[in-house]
Amino acid sequence: MSNNKKAVLASAVLVSSIALSGCGLFGAETVKKIDPPKSTAYTKDSGLASSTKDNAAPVTEETVKTELYLIDKNGYVVSQTLNLPKTTAVATQAVKYLVENGPVSEMLPNGFRAVLPADTDVSVNIAKDGIATVDLSKEFKNYQPEDEQKILQSLTWTLTQFDSVKKVKLKMNGHELTEMPVNGTPISDTLSRESGINIDSSGVSDLMNTRPVTVYYIGGEEGSYYYVPVTRRVSNTVGNSIEAAVMELAKGPSSTSLDSLFMSDVKLVEKPKVEDGKVTLNFNEAVYGAFDKKIISQQLLDALVLSLTEQEGIKEVAVQVNGKAELVREDGKKLAEPVTRPEKVNTGSF
Repeated sequence: MSNNKKAVLASAVLVSSIALSGCGLFGAETVKKIDPPKSTAYTKDSGLASSTKDNAAPVTEETVKTELYLIDKNGYVVSQTLNLPKTTAVATQAVKYLVENGPVSEMLPNGFRAVLPADTDVSVNIAKDGIATVDLSKEFKNYQPEDEQKILQSLTWTLTQFDSVKKVKLKMNGHELTEMPVNGTPISDTLSRESGINIDSSGVSDLMNTRPVTVYYIGGEEGSYYYVPVTRRVSNTVGNSIEAAVMELAKGPSSTSLDSLFMSDVKLVEKPKVEDGKVTLNFNEAVYGAFDKKIISQQLLDALVLSLTEQEGIKEVAVQVNGKAELVREDGKKLAEPVTRPEKVNTGSF
């Protein structure tokens, strides 16, 4: 993407952020959570790590924010955080809300569609080892062949948002699936986020000498932007995965339907420092992009934090420019503390 286009996007982002009282791509509620929250009303699934069936779904008037990985108009699998009825069976409920013409129909954001075929019945069994087994009815095989990988990614990323789920297995009518029923995509014994999402191998000639790195770009359009995770293949000759992620963010997406606020000349001036889950990044001044000196785009910061905390062991991100931590957010507040990942992503558009 050209620098002029980046500047236009940055200006649109800034104007929209001001109009919405500073809400970023995480949504108005999550902007407050991008710093370490003192408290939260949301409790992740912590009681389902058992070998009991996760079938019953009693509903109350209360709701709980849940990430559903849906398909956007450009074919990307993207998290959308929706308010679902509070239940003791959050995993099963989340998968049920991925079914076309199901309860999610009236909640779908513009341009998004459900992932599983209509009338698919589901159950989820979460074992103590963190493996969630999803059993799908025969209607599951009624999906379009081009959706096969997207279905696998959606189920995996939707379920692994819960603390009790580390990996996913699939069954259909009680029989374990080793390959997808329509186009035959092989299914490993267990699926995890390590398998990637929205995989982009463009420009890669030797896959054997690459490794996956997931970064977040900006999708949607003015008034309804959201983050899109993309797994890129990077050469094994590139430094560590943190450096690789920064490089891919600066390189920008290969698709014209996605954007990045990172200028192409953004670079780290020294190796990232990791200690006790915190990574400290020292950038050159190009990280300011289209903004005035010392001001860092909230959306650039969001994408950086999402990308790096996707990596194992990284819990928070501290940003410096030329060795000094004197950055300022768009709202004028100093970026004095490390930034943590929000509990939920894409809670609202701007």
